[in-house]
Amino acid sequence: MEPRLVGPGPYRATRLWNETIELFRAGMPRGRRRSRLRTHERCFRASEAVAWLHELLRGNQNFGPEVTRGQTVQLLKKFLKNHVIEDVKGRWGQEDFRDDGRLYRFPPSSPLKPYPKRPSYGKEVIKFPGWNEPGAGTSQERTPVKPTVMNSEMWYKRHSIAIGEVPACRLVYRQKLTQTNIEQIWKSMMLSHLQKVLGLDSLDEVLDTQLVNPKHILHNVYNISKQGIVILEDKSKELPHWVLSAMKCLANWPTCSDLKQPTYTGFERDVFKTIADYYGQMKEPLLTFHLFDVFVSVLGLLHKNKKAIEAFQVSCLLLPPENRKKLQLLVRMMARISLNKDLPPLSDTTSTRTLMVQAFSHCILCSKDEVDLDELLAAKLVMFLMDNYDEILNIPSSLQISIEEHVGHLRRVQIKYAGADTDATFLAPSFCHQISTDEFEYQRANGSQEPLAALLEEIAMNKEISIKDKKKKLKQFQKSYPEVYKERFPTSETEAVLFPEKSKQKSQLLMWALKKPFQPFQRTRSFRM
Repeated sequence: MEPRLVGPGPYRATRLWNETIELFRAGMPRGRRRSRLRTHERCFRASEAVAWLHELLRGNQNFGPEVTRGQTVQLLKKFLKNHVIEDVKGRWGQEDFRDDGRLYRFPPSSPLKPYPKRPSYGKEVIKFPGWNEPGAGTSQERTPVKPTVMNSEMWYKRHSIAIGEVPACRLVYRQKLTQTNIEQIWKSMMLSHLQKVLGLDSLDEVLDTQLVNPKHILHNVYNISKQGIVILEDKSKELPHWVLSAMKCLANWPTCSDLKQPTYTGFERDVFKTIADYYGQMKEPLLTFHLFDVFVSVLGLLHKNKKAIEAFQVSCLLLPPENRKKLQLLVRMMARISLNKDLPPLSDTTSTRTLMVQAFSHCILCSKDEVDLDELLAAKLVMFLMDNYDEILNIPSSLQISIEEHVGHLRRVQIKYAGADTDATFLAPSFCHQISTDEFEYQRANGSQEPLAALLEEIAMNKEISIKDKKKKLKQFQKSYPEVYKERFPTSETEAVLFPEKSKQKSQLLMWALKKPFQPFQRTRSFRM
């Protein structure tokens, strides 16, 4: 099996987990190993598993070459906890995995993680203000207008009125937009844009839209400083002054002007540890738990840099303002520290960039479910944030302009002519734009093949149906979707693994018939002339 790119969509973390397990089980070399005067078959040493899986993850485009050996050890600990592997005595769960010479093996069956059945959040119906009669005191009756014949000069002065008679008309006022209406419009158009960037049919599988607070979106867009940093109304949610001073000290090293820096050796490391300890004690990551699946889906677009940045921009606007501000300050500090050649090393064994990822990835992104690949996914996300923080943490200007124009359009007074359907002309922007042929083919293929691949996997791993029915279903699937089938079962050997071999003994009658010597055909007398 070859690693494949797992694109955005529901259950991406689960799909990555299952694929990593399958690749590990299919490719990890096993053999005879000796330990404590005993020989064990079809097993491997812990250090061998770490080395092999580390190379697999580094070469997998879903994770990348910056995966460390330590992260690989942590993943193998989760594999042991969830019975993906076991020691040669069959122990797992409570055992501790270490990068040493202890022997491990695979259990008979592969414990793939089932796709969770999430409750249907349901689509939120957002009511937009409709046409309505104005309040008392405003006359809005249909007043007939005397027909007049217009010349060309008058036509140029009065736009959108055809030459000829002026039809009867009336002013139609929009219902006054409340703050709640405006917030709901922003929320609806933001989520609609995010859905289209991710290429999903719905956000229901990756996000509970009812948990998205539209007040947070508007605050993150409009309450910002000249540097683009969020300004908080509640000062109690600000970073403590001593943490902010420590971050400024390292970010502007060695030209920090507001601190009298001590000169003792190791001062920089002490300051860094202070910052890491503060962010490490948070109970919830900055990219909150309920947005975990959204950001994991965005990671599936990293091979398309501009699309990923656009999706990150919108997703980060859904954060609470205090989270967004802490994220902005933290990522900006991390990026500056990583590029600052004048700053002394903060670790004797780890590069500064890797240290930033190890220290802060867990407080930026993690899931409630400890068996997910949250550590590897968080590391990849943090590295992308550090490399593109100037763009990601800015406001998507084109989207902001589109929403503001739509809100302004709804507020304007309209002229309605007799027989005209005014509401039909006020449709929300659809954000459609032309894409290349290659991008269209990619979206078409990934949008349809990933659910089909999940269906095929469910058929293949279903132990409740008989072998005969399973073969019949697989044959029908192969006939309908040969490309998806070939990707999962590239050779006949991979298909044969699903079905246990049965020894086929030839019947005694057939064996007896084959043992008879061959008798040539002879004419009988009845054929003679």
